[in-house]
Order: sequence, then structure tokens, then C-alpha cells
Amino acid sequence: MKMNDYISDFTKHLTEALEIGQTTLLSEPHADIHNVLICGLGGSGIGGTIVNDLVSEHINVPISATKDYSIPNFVDENTLVIASSYSGNTEETLYALEACQKRRAQIACVTSGGALEKLAKEKGFNCITIPGGQPPRAMFGYSFTQLFFLLNHYGLIDNSFMSEFKKGIALLDSQEEAIKSEAKKLAAKLYGTTPVIYTAAGFEGVGVRFRQQINENSKMLCWHHVIPEMNHNELLGWRINTDNLGVVYFRNKCDYDRNQVRIDINKEVISKFTVNISEVWSKGDSRIENSLYHIHLGDWVSWYLSEMNEVDAIEIDVINFLKSSLAKL
Repeated sequence: MKMNDYISDFTKHLTEALEIGQTTLLSEPHADIHNVLICGLGGSGIGGTIVNDLVSEHINVPISATKDYSIPNFVDENTLVIASSYSGNTEETLYALEACQKRRAQIACVTSGGALEKLAKEKGFNCITIPGGQPPRAMFGYSFTQLFFLLNHYGLIDNSFMSEFKKGIALLDSQEEAIKSEAKKLAAKLYGTTPVIYTAAGFEGVGVRFRQQINENSKMLCWHHVIPEMNHNELLGWRINTDNLGVVYFRNKCDYDRNQVRIDINKEVISKFTVNISEVWSKGDSRIENSLYHIHLGDWVSWYLSEMNEVDAIEIDVINFLKSSLAKL
């Protein structure tokens, strides 16, 4: 399969992920949950960042993420640790999980197999197993969805997310051709540039996902930032080294009203240095729908850019080289 085949199947992945989450049997927690730590990197880890954005206003405990070998000092028996590794062999996640076990944390896993699934079976950890053998970033829909099921199982969120996912699936299916058309136009504007991605607070994870997809699929450097934080630093950087940049704002009707104003002012400032500024407004009635819309559109942009750049969107030779070099140590 090519990366565009995986992107085309995104709503199928989400539908199957809902079925997996609903049918997986999980054991009950053995203590109250006071905080959550999500361990994961790359295509497996970005789901945790996005979930945190989406549930932080409604959940009564803090959620943190580690994308490293280490874990925060607060981890204890009242911590829900979710280890998300598509392959099940992510080195950093397995190291972090070992430290979490020593703290007697309550552990749940999302994986397709590997060492993580084996460990979950041996230790009796809750584990949601998803289809394997594919590029992790292309299976984002499977792993991302399971994080909601785990938070719901441990009593941290209600199950309203399921209806929102279903509405999001219907939205994407109905808008697929329009999304692809808009993505193709945006890719043409970003071709040959260094993309700069901006989102409002609450949707930063979606911006990170877009950046990662451009990095991995399109084999391009880019960066992202979030409003209002960038107004206190990066906005001043729009004076020097501004050649050949393509700016994208991912916008939502639910973005805080003063951030909406900030974005409009930002555009006025940045337009003095580049005319290559694009806005993509999400569709949908919920933050989950808004996020799925932008994620899917961004994935299509990364595919079209890979075609324009004449690169293999699936190839990750340099990452494999890094992993094989580390394995020798």
C-alpha cells in the first residue's frame, strides 16, 4: 500500500477502532486515579498530546505526556500510565514503562504487538491490541481512538466521545472530495517553501501532527507554534530570514474569541514579509470533529507534497539507521 491508500482509509480505521475499543475486555482499576501519564513517541505519541488538548477542560485530573526515557516524579500507585507504542518495541516507551512499574502505577497499553504486548500479558496489564504491520503514523486513527476508551474505562471521561467520533466519520466521508481538493491547493502553495503552522491554544496537537506528517511523508522541514504563546516571542522573529516561508493557520469557530482577534492581527504583521498565507477552517460541531477534519486534511497535504517532491512517503531509512545504530550499543 502507498501512503495515500492509508489516508483514504482513515475513516475505516476510526470505525474499526471504535469496534475494537467497545469489544476489548479490561480489568477494573485497583485504586483511585489522581493523574495520567501517556508514554509514546512519534505517530504513537501524538495521540496523547491531542487527547490532552481535547479533554483537559472536562477531566478532573491532570494529564501529562512523556516522549523520553524518563518519567515525572509524581508517578505512583494512583497514576494511570498509558503506554502507546504501535510496534510495541519503542525503546524510550519501554524504558519509561519499566520505571512506572517500579512506582506501582496502574498501567494500560495500546499496541499491535511486540515487547509491549508480551509484557502486558505477562504482568496482566490492561491492553488494547490494534492491527499491526503498518507504518505507525498511518495507523494513528486506531491508537488515538483507544486513548479515549481507556480514559472512559478508568472513569475519567464519559462516553460521549463515541457519538462525536461517529459524527466526525460521517463528516469526513461526506467532505472527502472537498478536503482533497483543498489539500491539493494548499500543497501547491507550500511546495518549495518551509511551512510554518499556527493553531490556537487547545489545538496545538493537531498542528504537531501536521508538522510530523510533513516531516515524515513529504521529507520537508517545517515548524509550528501556538497562539497566544507565539505572540510573546516568535512574532518578533518575523523580520529576518523570512524568505521562502509558507504560513498555514488551522482555525476553528470554537477558538477563543480573543485568540481569533490575535490571529487576524498576526496575519496583518506577517503579511509584510510574505504573501503566502493560508487559512483552513475546520468543519463539525465538536472539538473532536474539528480535530479529525484538520488531521485528515493535513495528511492529504503531506501526501500531495510527497508527490511534488518526488519522494517515497513511507520510506524512513534514516530513522531505521538511527534505531539500528542504537541497538548496537
